[in-house]
Amino acid sequence: MIREFLYKYYIDPIVLGQPYNPVDTLTYALILLVCVFLISRWLVRSGIPVDRSLVLSTLPYVVWGGLLRVVEDTGLVPPPWQYLLITPLIFFVVFGFTIAALFVARSLEVKGVLGRYQPLYAGIGTGASVGTGLFLLWFGLTYTRVDLTILLAILGLASVTSLALMALVERGFGWKEAADPLFRTLIFAQMLDASATSIGIDLHPLHYVEVHVVGSTLIALTGSAFSMFLLKIAVVIPAIYVLAAYRKEGNPALWHLILLAMIVVGLAPGVRDTARMVLYV
Repeated sequence: MIREFLYKYYIDPIVLGQPYNPVDTLTYALILLVCVFLISRWLVRSGIPVDRSLVLSTLPYVVWGGLLRVVEDTGLVPPPWQYLLITPLIFFVVFGFTIAALFVARSLEVKGVLGRYQPLYAGIGTGASVGTGLFLLWFGLTYTRVDLTILLAILGLASVTSLALMALVERGFGWKEAADPLFRTLIFAQMLDASATSIGIDLHPLHYVEVHVVGSTLIALTGSAFSMFLLKIAVVIPAIYVLAAYRKEGNPALWHLILLAMIVVGLAPGVRDTARMVLYV
């Protein structure tokens, strides 16, 4: 019974490439929340300031995670290694690499080798992203194609919708705190995800599909993937309001990590979906 349950809801979706289901979606969400809390405790005990600088320096690793997921989509990685690049195992791969880079950079700062750990930490993530991006570019030029029109369309739509949403919350609602670069990054990350999903499902020649439970249900009800923008707005606006209020009296370290987690769940799939569509994989 337990074996069948594990295979049906956790193992088969990974091995067979099936869409997410309510069980694994809830499980991964709970794991994410627990990880955010534990990471917060570890960073505080390690003396690493959990602030805006740390969050921004971590963004290259989020981009790298999205690009690394596309490496599996190319089909060049054979099993069982390919499973390491599929959710949820890829989270542990990216997390391990990120923590290792942070530990090395921070250790060099403590020893006086570096004045600040952030440049090296961000640089390692940027290097990994560039290296993976170049590999994917080679793959596209060699095996499929590189469609820059798709790239410009997704980035353009994400930029326009992001600016509109920023104007709404900052000027329309008068939430001055929403002008914080972290909130603006959150908005762009979620709009990028919505833009990639919308164009990929409704307009891209390959007609991709939504694999997440909530998103696929909404698209089925509305008949259009552009409804993802409504879902994102319905989540982002309350999130900014709650986070802005919690920031004034809450735990700064936990606040920054929660915001980072929300950026990750938008930016990583947004990068992955965009790269897939550009490469037609």
